[in-house]
Amino acid sequence: MTPKRYTSRRFAAAAMMSAALVSGLSFAPAFTPIAMAQEAAIRTLTVTGQGEESVPTTKTQVELGVDVQGTDAAAVQREVAQRTSAVVELLRSRQVEKLETTGIQLSPRYNYDNGRSDVIGYSGSNTVSFRMPTESVGSLIDDAVNAGANQIRGVSFVADDDALETARQRALRAAVEDAQAQAGAVLGSLNLRSQEIIGIQINGAAPPMPVPMLRRAEYAAGADASTPVVGGDQTVQAQVTLQIRY
Repeated sequence: MTPKRYTSRRFAAAAMMSAALVSGLSFAPAFTPIAMAQEAAIRTLTVTGQGEESVPTTKTQVELGVDVQGTDAAAVQREVAQRTSAVVELLRSRQVEKLETTGIQLSPRYNYDNGRSDVIGYSGSNTVSFRMPTESVGSLIDDAVNAGANQIRGVSFVADDDALETARQRALRAAVEDAQAQAGAVLGSLNLRSQEIIGIQINGAAPPMPVPMLRRAEYAAGADASTPVVGGDQTVQAQVTLQIRY
């Protein structure tokens, strides 16, 4: 009987030692992946670089309008349609790009007197938009006025799509170089060295807005002077944010 009791006590002691070992492993500190990630986050520099590239504009976006007033709505609309058709036919013959109608309007005109409003006539308009090389747009505007247009509602300048894409790539590269230069200056002044880039974000490299020509003109028939149109530059801007571990 004695050997059996000894064996049971030995097994009990072994079980207690195993439990103690398991308990010790459970509560022992460990350098886990979460702790490593927290350490990396603490030693991270975030910096945003700027890039900019200018592109000469080569095309002009134009909005031409036909405005007519009269006492009869049908007559006003008919004249607007006739004059607009003549303008559109001219623009098509010159093979302009992106020709489209951007607005049609017909509304009454009122006279307000002593709290009363009386219809005294109607106003009608039609607006068309198109794009063409800048060097040819001035003479075309003059011809469109002779064909029936009497409003220049907007003029803006745009660069070629391929040139804009090339400028976008250059602006992105410049933004990256700017971000790296800033990081190098900061870390170098602290006697630290960058280890690796752990995050990249492109904050902006959208196509630029067309460059507006700040003028709205109404033409009278018989104008003799030719219309000069001179384009400018479009500027592509980009931002790149880098997260750098050091």
